[in-house]
Amino acid sequence: MDQSNQDTGTLIVSITTEDGLRPIPEAQISLANTGEPNTTVDVAETDESGRSPEITLESPPLSYSMSPTDNQPYSEYNVKVSAPGFDEQIITGIQIFSGEIGIQNITLSPSTPEQVYNPIVIGGHTLWEYYPPKIAEAETKPLNESGEIVLRRVVVPETIVVHDGVPTDQTAANYYVPYAEYIKNVASCEIYATWPQATIEANVLAIMSFTLNRVYTEWYRNKGYNFTITSSTAYDHKWIRGKTIYESISQVVDNLIGSFLARPNIKQPILTQYCDGKRVSCPNWMSQWGSKYLGDDGLSAIDIIRYYYGSDMYINSAEIVSGIPASYPGYDLTVGSSGDAVLQIQEQLARIRQVYTAIPSLTPDGIYGPLTKNAVTAFQKIFNLPQSGIVDYPTWYKISQIYVGVTKIGENV
Repeated sequence: MDQSNQDTGTLIVSITTEDGLRPIPEAQISLANTGEPNTTVDVAETDESGRSPEITLESPPLSYSMSPTDNQPYSEYNVKVSAPGFDEQIITGIQIFSGEIGIQNITLSPSTPEQVYNPIVIGGHTLWEYYPPKIAEAETKPLNESGEIVLRRVVVPETIVVHDGVPTDQTAANYYVPYAEYIKNVASCEIYATWPQATIEANVLAIMSFTLNRVYTEWYRNKGYNFTITSSTAYDHKWIRGKTIYESISQVVDNLIGSFLARPNIKQPILTQYCDGKRVSCPNWMSQWGSKYLGDDGLSAIDIIRYYYGSDMYINSAEIVSGIPASYPGYDLTVGSSGDAVLQIQEQLARIRQVYTAIPSLTPDGIYGPLTKNAVTAFQKIFNLPQSGIVDYPTWYKISQIYVGVTKIGENV
């Protein structure tokens, strides 16, 4: 990267209705530096897909996020959005890293007679701010207790119920978050998006495996709670409502959907705990900063995982991804492909196009031609996937996810 580009990052603002699936076009966006909230640094407007153009914003140098320093590695911005028929929304503390694309998803509620301003405040990154260290637990849970609820197989849930506080805090809100969005949020809170891809993959795998252990063992529900996981770093991972998601992290999560870490002859996903490796030392757990340096040295994600958790750790796949009409067929769909899998994708894209009109029209016929490729490419652009025009593993599941969502919208109209 050129020196001149090291002090800027990019933000894309995506605005939808409060169900998170109907885009809001022509929404007005105003950005200000958090340190000077009354001085506007940029304005933008959303397109028909509810997305802003790429907004270039100043950031600290890339080197600040490459090793632990006393220099904050990201700049912070506030965003205010408004649209006719909706209440305004303000989000403060959006974090911009050098060279990275941040995706800020914002939902708007229908207008009320007297707007009550309730800004969403994004707290500091876990590698910068001080949060309580993880309370150590066994990496697997005993599953032979009488009356215990345990899933019979590893399932990726459609939704994670996040308790935004420690488990015993009865005043903390519960949030229903799509599984992939939860993982993206946590990873964006826990590691820097500027790190090597293998490092990001290793950390995402650890976050996924930990989360699926909580799901598989029904850990909190067996204790009488009505949630899946908490946002407390002492008990689980950091999750922040409204957190900016980074494209580099988002695409890794999409590629790894359904994956978790396992050991031979152990059915449950491993509760893979970790720490930053600077403020807190954690033998036998993964060090986040240590994983960054191993990525710098060229180690793969699984090599990083085995460096910390042992040579018998391997990557496994869940049998079921909930909420998906049909599993990935096992091969990519591209120009020249044909058959039922192509027909399904075409029918789903045609339905999605009723809400996301920037997707070109196509006639479902089971043949993957140029029109289907164009529709897939437009879908990938809207939902922050590499714009290949090929229905690969992450594109298949994202199309399925959005199709299910827009179908529910239709049922409720």
